[in-house]
Amino acid sequence: MFGWEPFLSERDRKHDELWGKKDLYGFGSKPALVLIDIYYSVLGFERQELFESMKTWPGSTGLEGWAAVDKTAELLDVARQSRIPVVHVKGLHNGMKPWVHRNREPSLLSPEVLKKGNEIVAEVAPIDGESVIEKTAPSGFQGTPLMFHLNSLGIDTVICCGETTSGCVRATVVDGATSRFRMGVVSECVFDRTEASHFMNLYDMHNKYADVVSLEKAKAYFRERAR
Repeated sequence: MFGWEPFLSERDRKHDELWGKKDLYGFGSKPALVLIDIYYSVLGFERQELFESMKTWPGSTGLEGWAAVDKTAELLDVARQSRIPVVHVKGLHNGMKPWVHRNREPSLLSPEVLKKGNEIVAEVAPIDGESVIEKTAPSGFQGTPLMFHLNSLGIDTVICCGETTSGCVRATVVDGATSRFRMGVVSECVFDRTEASHFMNLYDMHNKYADVVSLEKAKAYFRERAR
């Protein structure tokens, strides 16, 4: 349904028939849209195929990432029209030790280019009235005021878009579910660097922590809440 089927073994398929999710958990009455880590550094300044983009931005997600951004922009427009609260979550880039543990070679890019790389892309950039929350861990909840902000708005449902499906999106979804929010993931609006990680994490989140839904279903949900 959402593209994960080719990555399931025959054993997985049998287990899914016996124990898999049969119905959606369902969303609540007061949603927020949370956009996670949609930077130029994971997309590039130009729309290029993955391996070409990686020559400048090693962490790029290529054209698949840009396709997800375009879909996210559609959902963001509906959220704004429907007066759904929007929260942008991004990394804190102030020299604090990052959560990533593997060693990386120093970047050859100029400080100016690196600064631009840490910006949210123009297609989904925040507007006045939308909160921007910075984080120093994969999850948008860990060590940030996100939960307090959502609670202050009476939010019961968090719809997530962004990257990476297997990393910061998943971490945010798990923490959100742990905090008893109803969690949603829009399948066309999340993206990753590797296909297997993307689809298997969608599958795993859908079966344990969230409802993975289509872009059209998410749009309809926002419009219904506006009414």
